[in-house]
Amino acid sequence: MMDRSATILSMSIIAVLFFIFGFVTWLNGSLIPFLKVLCDLNEFEALFVTFAFYISYTVMAYPMSYLLELTGYKKGMSLGLFVMAVGSLLFIPAAFMREFGIFLLALFVLGTGLTILQSASNPYIVLLGPIESAARRISIMGLINKSAGVLAPIVFTALILSDIPVLEELQESNLDLLSQTLVTPYLVMASILLALILFVHFSPLKDVEYEEDDTYDHVSIFRFPHVILGAIALFFYVGIEVMAGDTIGLYAQSLGVKDVTILTSYTMACMVLAYFIGILAIPKLLSQKSALALSSLLGIVFVFLIVFTPKESHIFMETIPDTVLFVALLGLSNALVWPTIWPLVLEGLGRHTPKASALLIMSIAGGALLPLLFGRISLYTNDMQMSYLLGIVSYLFILFYALKGHRIGKD
Repeated sequence: MMDRSATILSMSIIAVLFFIFGFVTWLNGSLIPFLKVLCDLNEFEALFVTFAFYISYTVMAYPMSYLLELTGYKKGMSLGLFVMAVGSLLFIPAAFMREFGIFLLALFVLGTGLTILQSASNPYIVLLGPIESAARRISIMGLINKSAGVLAPIVFTALILSDIPVLEELQESNLDLLSQTLVTPYLVMASILLALILFVHFSPLKDVEYEEDDTYDHVSIFRFPHVILGAIALFFYVGIEVMAGDTIGLYAQSLGVKDVTILTSYTMACMVLAYFIGILAIPKLLSQKSALALSSLLGIVFVFLIVFTPKESHIFMETIPDTVLFVALLGLSNALVWPTIWPLVLEGLGRHTPKASALLIMSIAGGALLPLLFGRISLYTNDMQMSYLLGIVSYLFILFYALKGHRIGKD
């Protein structure tokens, strides 16, 4: 374990990376309704944006765990930033050709770079200090991550759509010009990512050391039930988190709301608020497992409010239906799930930590599959509101992990 000054310095460097994670990831919430119009897609097709981005975690996470064992965390972070820069540059031909397939390829490559970064940075934060306060450290990173998520849709709307009054009413002749407005922002993003490679390479970031325990040296990671169950819980969590952040625009669009590309910021703002609560309360007032249980119960309440609030209800805001605002409030219930599951899974794993981390990163596939299932259900039933009931399954499994699943195999 590092001394206090080294820990603070390392956390500050990792915080910069978490800001990048958030900005790139939560641009998807704005891209979905944007590409829906640009490429003439239905709701189900538009949600392939989330599929292409998040499925990369499943495909690439486990191979990347072997890479990180060879390179260490610091070099792995630099490699992840390089791959992300390549993904950003792929948006340029996609924009000129207005080809949805190339957009999806660019998103997959971006997700691959983030897979490497996430595989390195999340366990790094857990191992920087005592396991009991790991959720607090991850909450600080999450606060930075989701603050970037608040900014991303605002910046996207300002740079891309500031001169476009109604996205849905654009003519075919204007769509090519609109598509090409993506070139400069993603070129700038690629430049920033390449500069960050130099920042990380020359930074004093040190690799952390595992606490040695040879008890499990020759045991497969799949022999730890609490790790497998934790990965499943994260699968459901990421699915409902992405649904809350990336479908809110489509849902509002279906109810006739204008300026939907900014609505992801509402969900992210709720997550930021919840992260503040986590930083203050964990572990002094709430244990990590208690925070996880409370988060899942709160999520169940908000899902029922989304589904059973009348679509015409406008108690809180005149321009946005209450049922849409309850989707944003899912951010309150989602924020502390990721920070609490990671330490519950990784505690005491020693050299198995990279493999366990890879399984947890692979579970980000929930962000690919559950929103796609949400879109299919919406298309089949023609009722997007009722489709949010899918979230109940997610929160019930998370509640099980908080109450019992994290102890299975440890007792």
